[in-house]
Amino acid sequence: MNIEAYKKLLEECNAKKVTLVAVSKTKPVADILALYNLGQRDFGENYVQELIEKEKQLPKDIRWHFIGHLQSNKIKQIISFVHLIHGVDSYKLLKEINKQAEKLNILSNCLLQIHIAQEETKFGLDENELKTIIGLVNEADDEMKLKHINIAGLMGMASFTDNMAQVRNEFKYLKSLQKRYSTKQFHLPFLSMGMTADYTIAIEEGSNMIRVGSLIFGERESQ
Repeated sequence: MNIEAYKKLLEECNAKKVTLVAVSKTKPVADILALYNLGQRDFGENYVQELIEKEKQLPKDIRWHFIGHLQSNKIKQIISFVHLIHGVDSYKLLKEINKQAEKLNILSNCLLQIHIAQEETKFGLDENELKTIIGLVNEADDEMKLKHINIAGLMGMASFTDNMAQVRNEFKYLKSLQKRYSTKQFHLPFLSMGMTADYTIAIEEGSNMIRVGSLIFGERESQ
């Protein structure tokens, strides 16, 4: 683990009012605790079972971010403690999150994941789907309102490429969507984009939440 790199990154994030989510997937509890003891509170996990096990063992004031692709049947396992669900890519998933949150009478914070990359393998909504979801959320009658959901912003992952001009354009596009669809009635304050390889560009293009793992923890182990 590179503590000096973490401290430098945190200083940069604090100066620019960017939330640093330390991506701790596949990393041991001891590493997470070491960062926690330095003041880090936001941690990102991709796998439901791994997140459940870590949550049991670590301090309760950690803000857990679920950054993987969440299956509907797994929501109820993490809904009670997860701080922010990053990868919501369908209205069906939103409704299921709302259903499980309603059972516990809590408000679940979510980001809508937008497909901005060239790779087809990445998940996410296109602009038409985003517009449709926002319409459904805004126009639902009282009985159909998703009262236990807070759509807090947008999330996206750029293409895995050495072409940083392309990456920058993808981030610009996501920022433009945030501006276009954020209103007083439908506020989208968070823009989660940027990882170890491209967080600098992401911040320059308006990101206020980055997800960084290998720069802090070292290359992750396969799982």
